[in-house]
Amino acid sequence: MVIINMKTNIYLGIGSNIGNKIRNIIAAIFFLKKTKLIYIKKMSAFYETSPIGPRQANFYNTVIEISTNLLPYDLLSLIKQIEYILGRRKAPKWYPRVIDIDILFFGSEIINISGIYNTIYKNSHKANLIIPHKEILNRLFVLVPLQEIAKDFVHPILKQKLSKILSKKLISLKYQKIKIVSS
Repeated sequence: MVIINMKTNIYLGIGSNIGNKIRNIIAAIFFLKKTKLIYIKKMSAFYETSPIGPRQANFYNTVIEISTNLLPYDLLSLIKQIEYILGRRKAPKWYPRVIDIDILFFGSEIINISGIYNTIYKNSHKANLIIPHKEILNRLFVLVPLQEIAKDFVHPILKQKLSKILSKKLISLKYQKIKIVSS
C-alpha cells in the first residue's frame, strides 16, 4: 500500500484500565487500521501505569505514530466513534475506561477549537480539540512511550525535543509509576 501526501508525525495515546486492557488497545488499533483512512507507522511498547485521579485499576498505555489525510476534527470524530464501538461511555474525568484515545500531536500544528462531531450511534456531540494535548507534560504514561518512538520530535509550543522535555519532567512526575509490559 502506497501512502501519498498523508500528514505525518501525528501521535495518538491509547489507554485502558477495564477488562482485558491489552486486547482493548489492540482492538482500538485494529479499528483505526480497518478504516483505511489511517496508516500506522510506529508503536511504542505497552506500559502499565498508575492511574491519576480516583483509586482504580492500573492502566495499560501505548503511543502510536500515524499518517492520515483526515483533518484534526475529522480524526477526533473517528476516534470518538471507535471509542464508542469498543464500549466507552461518558464518565467523569479520570474515571476507569475501557478505552481512551487521545490526539497528542498533529504534526507541528497548534489547535484550540470547539465544535460538533457526529457518531454513528448517537446524535451530534460537542467537543473541544486542543493540540498539542494539554496534559502531555503531566503524564509519564504519555511522555515515556512517546519519547520511545519520537525522541527527536519537537514540541511545537515549547520548541524542545521530547527527550529533553522528559528528562526535565522525571523529577516532578516521580509519584507516577510506570513499567514496561511488552515491547
